Amino acid sequence: MKRANQTDLYYEAMRTRDARFDGKFFVGVKTTGIYCRSICPAKPLRKNVEFFSNTLAAERAGYRPCLRCRPESAPASPAWMGRTATVQRAIKIIHRQETLEFNEDQFAERLGVSARHLRRLFVQEVGKTPKQLAFEHRLGLAHKLLRETALPITEIAFASGYRSTRRFNEAFKHRFKRTPSASRRQRRNPKSGLILSLAYRPPFHFEALLDSYRAHRIGNLEWFTPGKMHRVIAYGDQIGTIAISDRADQACLKLEIDFPDTSFIYSIVARVRRLFDLDSDPLVIANRLETDPLTKQILKKHAGIRIPSGWDGFEVAVSTILGQLVSVSQARALVADLIEHLGGESALIANGQAIKLFPTPAQISQSNLKFLKTTAARRRSLIEFSQAILQGRISLDPAQEVDPFIQKLRTIRGIGIWTAEYIALKVLHHTDSFPATDLILGRALKLHSQSAFEKMRPWRGYAAALFWREYSNTLSRKPTKRSTL
Repeated sequence: MKRANQTDLYYEAMRTRDARFDGKFFVGVKTTGIYCRSICPAKPLRKNVEFFSNTLAAERAGYRPCLRCRPESAPASPAWMGRTATVQRAIKIIHRQETLEFNEDQFAERLGVSARHLRRLFVQEVGKTPKQLAFEHRLGLAHKLLRETALPITEIAFASGYRSTRRFNEAFKHRFKRTPSASRRQRRNPKSGLILSLAYRPPFHFEALLDSYRAHRIGNLEWFTPGKMHRVIAYGDQIGTIAISDRADQACLKLEIDFPDTSFIYSIVARVRRLFDLDSDPLVIANRLETDPLTKQILKKHAGIRIPSGWDGFEVAVSTILGQLVSVSQARALVADLIEHLGGESALIANGQAIKLFPTPAQISQSNLKFLKTTAARRRSLIEFSQAILQGRISLDPAQEVDPFIQKLRTIRGIGIWTAEYIALKVLHHTDSFPATDLILGRALKLHSQSAFEKMRPWRGYAAALFWREYSNTLSRKPTKRSTL
């Protein structure tokens, strides 16, 4: 629990249902034995509540999750969990994990420790093992699907990684203190189709992300209608589409899924959360960026800036390599040509056009790429990069350390510091990556205090996104003198 002055702040945030604090603390209501999010409509008296920095602490204290506000649907806030860097990093990986499978030995190996040691650290610092925490994420998805969709309970169990309905029912009842069928009976306003809400903390600059993805769209795999992004997705030979739009009044995104296999819903949700940087904490980031007065002024214009990334890390990396030293429109055309010549058929038609899938590393490495209207050096870089991915010499796993990743990228001929740092920012989502040699960012830095910029660590990636948004139309053509603002 928190000290008195902070609990007063939390109570005021709870009383006003301030969505900026959603997921940063939870409220235990002593009179009901339930714990809630800060945005829950319930307004208990101050004397009847206590505050917890995470759901696990609330549950260890004997509280059960609220069925009205659904704490498991809150934006992730892993910073509070764990005292050691190993545990903190592990929890971030679990939050971003796309697969339903969880092997503790393989998971611990990614962190450079033994599974036994990692379990011991987790029990000491979190109160649960990594596997137990990962399973709770599954059940959180199951609860969301029960409350927001019309999927049959057996299919929800399968989508949550359970092969036995009996085991699913037992785990669900242990977690939420009621059966799945009872939770479904509580469901209000059932929606047709598979539509999910994904919460975020405001402010959230949805249009800035939409503009970035529109400018860097991946061939015909992505298209845009007013206020909405559409995307073709593929897992193995399964192909479908998603659509994402903003519900600013509810501080969440609307995710529409049309995919034949429900077992991939977990992965789809995880990718969309990363694609739109939904677990970002804009208050923490703003406090650091505003150390520079000029940046503070810019942030007021673009409050809630997020780091753009991409649906697939390999797509982003390939597009970045092709985009070296050319305009955004030229890079987009090169990516479209690559897909058209090497991509596999999807059997989907959108906007009157047949959609081809993005080529695999094998398809690229086996081609001479002579159809691409770019330099021989660029084609060679793309082939060598694809070969490195195939051979495992380079991984795009977001959980890895950024410095060794950049060093490995730079061993490939034709990949310089800008390309490596840009990929680290957008693929690894490393929040402190800042491609300073970028044309716009390099000129923008001349307008800002270097010492203040250093104080923005570890959020300089958000400064990059902010500068791209602010200066792309004013600094891209010619250098600008230092501002006197």
